[in-house]
Amino acid sequence: MECGAVGGFSEEQFREACAEIQQRAPAGANWELLVETLGFSIYGLLDQQTGLYEYKVFGVLDDCPPALLADVYMDLDYRKQWDQYVKELYEKECNGETVVYWEVKYPFPMSNRDYIYIRQRQELDVEGRKIHVVLAQSTSVPQFAERPGVIRVNRYKQSLAIESDGKKGSKGKAGVHVGALTRATCIKAMLIVRHVKFMVLIPRVQRTGTCRRQHPERDSILPQKLECMGDI
Repeated sequence: MECGAVGGFSEEQFREACAEIQQRAPAGANWELLVETLGFSIYGLLDQQTGLYEYKVFGVLDDCPPALLADVYMDLDYRKQWDQYVKELYEKECNGETVVYWEVKYPFPMSNRDYIYIRQRQELDVEGRKIHVVLAQSTSVPQFAERPGVIRVNRYKQSLAIESDGKKGSKGKAGVHVGALTRATCIKAMLIVRHVKFMVLIPRVQRTGTCRRQHPERDSILPQKLECMGDI
């Protein structure tokens, strides 16, 4: 099935994703520290005009190298194994570009959300530091019709920047900007700030005795629950 036209990302966008990774805090006075736990700091910023939220997560995984973490992050089939909030997730080639469809389960009384987006990964050299960057943003693909009872998120962008922590692990930053219906987004944010049982799953390295044929090292990446905001 042929899909609509989509676009890519600029070199400047990849460079911008690397900003703040050393400071482990967002620039600007309006960011609010929402959660600090398990080595992660989660910040939120409300756009007063649109009612949409942007989130930034800074953290360290002390036993997972950056390349492996980026591989796991890009592996959609594996995500369906460890992320219990995936309802549907797959890729489709559209005019030479790979488009992702993702439906996310939300807790009652909220409706599920779905996303249609493109993503790209690059490895950058920033002042001698090797940084793995993944960018994603919504795209318009009319062949993916909206589904009854599911809220389509039409304004979504995300960035992930990971580098070595100087030892055996990774440190990095994830930024997320989500937007659907304004009222639904605000309700979602209010409930999550009150620690309703909505979790984002962050991969965590844990040594096990199991192996996979193609990527045996990935079987040691198991989910870790972390109370935070956004769709990572």
